[in-house]
Amino acid sequence: MIALSVNLNKIALIRNSRDTTNPSVTEHARMCIAAGADGITVHPRPDQRHIRAADCFDLAAMLQVEFNIEGNPMAGPRRSERAGVGDYPGFMSLVREIRPAQCTLVPDGDGQLTSDHGFDLKRDADTVAPLVAELRALGIRTSLFMDPEPEQIRLAAQVGADRIELYTESYARAFASGENLEAVLGQFIAAAETAAEEGLGLNAGHDLDLHNLPRFATIPGLLEVSIGHALTVDAIRMGLANAVIAYQQALGK
Repeated sequence: MIALSVNLNKIALIRNSRDTTNPSVTEHARMCIAAGADGITVHPRPDQRHIRAADCFDLAAMLQVEFNIEGNPMAGPRRSERAGVGDYPGFMSLVREIRPAQCTLVPDGDGQLTSDHGFDLKRDADTVAPLVAELRALGIRTSLFMDPEPEQIRLAAQVGADRIELYTESYARAFASGENLEAVLGQFIAAAETAAEEGLGLNAGHDLDLHNLPRFATIPGLLEVSIGHALTVDAIRMGLANAVIAYQQALGK
């Protein structure tokens, strides 16, 4: 069965639009879990524009399901410029202290609106490998955010990752337009087959929604999807619990 991990970034983004604690990130995590979510994902960034470091600690203290923290491992500490918001301790410092079940490393930068590419391990393997080794030594399952490129996926195995998370925007675009869908899906199937050959677990995420998820869920060996933006938008229309249920149904549950 494919696990559904709900990304709560957009819940935090709504909260941060005002000086308030509403909506509560932890309460929405409880609602997702009660509705059947298998895990919770957050992606704290140094500017803390949505999930904040404090949210990560609050979630770690209450979650009884798998917690996945994703982000750029090279992001260092940063002082907060907003009153009442604690400083960002740096991604690796945050993860070392919390020790989530899974850490997904993502090569995003401060200027990106959202994650938009996977690791280039031909260039960055020597930097990434010791970070993966440290996380695994802490007992944290480590996943790398990757494009569906078999050569890069083989390098992910060589640096010691437990899993990869396939960046699925190209699939979502092809599904929406109907252009080259089979060819693009074939790239993801080939990537999944490579991951299996290399002994890597397979996650996926980015722009997956109720329309394109059922087809993508047929990818062989898929273990987990993390979905936030589309699920939050659907929750406005149908309610959060119903949205979680609908996404689980889209996964075939």
